[in-house]
Amino acid sequence: MISFEQFLGALSSNPFLLVVMLLVLGTIFVNGATDAANAIAEPVGTRSIDVDAAILMSVICNFIGLVAMSFISTAVADTMSGMVDFGGDSHAALIALAAATVGIVAWGLGAWVFGIPTSESHALIAGLTGAAIAVSGGVGGVNFSEWVKVIYGLVLSTVLGFLAGWAIAKVIPHLCANASRKRANSFFGHMQVIGAAGVALMHGAQDGQKFMSTAMLAIALSLNLTMGDMGNFPLWIEVICAAVMALGTAVGGKKIIKKVGMEMVRLDKYQGFAASVSATIALLIATLTGLPVSTTHTKTAAIMGAGAAKDPRSVHWGVAKEMVLTWVFTFPGCGIIGFVLAKLFLVLF
Repeated sequence: MISFEQFLGALSSNPFLLVVMLLVLGTIFVNGATDAANAIAEPVGTRSIDVDAAILMSVICNFIGLVAMSFISTAVADTMSGMVDFGGDSHAALIALAAATVGIVAWGLGAWVFGIPTSESHALIAGLTGAAIAVSGGVGGVNFSEWVKVIYGLVLSTVLGFLAGWAIAKVIPHLCANASRKRANSFFGHMQVIGAAGVALMHGAQDGQKFMSTAMLAIALSLNLTMGDMGNFPLWIEVICAAVMALGTAVGGKKIIKKVGMEMVRLDKYQGFAASVSATIALLIATLTGLPVSTTHTKTAAIMGAGAAKDPRSVHWGVAKEMVLTWVFTFPGCGIIGFVLAKLFLVLF
């Protein structure tokens, strides 16, 4: 396991590592503003919790999930580290990694400006893939046996999230048919907050591993080491990643919360609870099985499923279509950006 002192030594001997690390932290910041905000969107939308309190809860739960999962399972990190190969030239690989992160930050900020919750996870995967192809001169830099897990995760996150959200939201009214509406709303208001905390925990577990792996890869390349040489995630890098993600949520999360929790679909409190439980289950399954999935996809699919269970017309499908189109273009868009910038950076640096 690399110590913080060793990391500082690597920064002093390779100043370009500082640039790359700042870019990686930039992607984590944007992830906090876009992906992390989805976890707490619907309890804010149903006024079960104040937006500032929700953001604070998200910050705490993301950190706990990030740290706790590093002790339970690093399957997602293992998938990410084996997905691409930047080749034997560590300097060229570090340059390509910088190019990929520039593209990811630009894509994420563009989506945030328009209030669209894009997937920083998929942007990261696509950018790294494009950069790896640029460095290796072909698809030989892509490990397709690991990359295919992204497709599995995409199907799991959207299909399971939507269907589970729909099914749970269908069942709850029957179970609570004899309960008073006031008591039921109060109960599910509290449960919705707890459910959102669960999603925030799993977001930290999922996305924390992805972005910490990228930071560790940058350090490994600067020291001419492999990811296998790096050992487990050190606590200092977990704290830094969690803090930057939290800052992103605090600074930019409200815009995404408004889009997902208030504009896409109007939910009753029991529907919000159904969406959170569905998303948490899907994210937990994916994390334990090493499937890198998008919290954004999972949560918004669950919200749409829970909303459609009561009345499909309650879902603002125009807003949903806007999100889906952004998701569709993320892979080719960030892949091309990563490829082009990697080629450009290799010439310039």
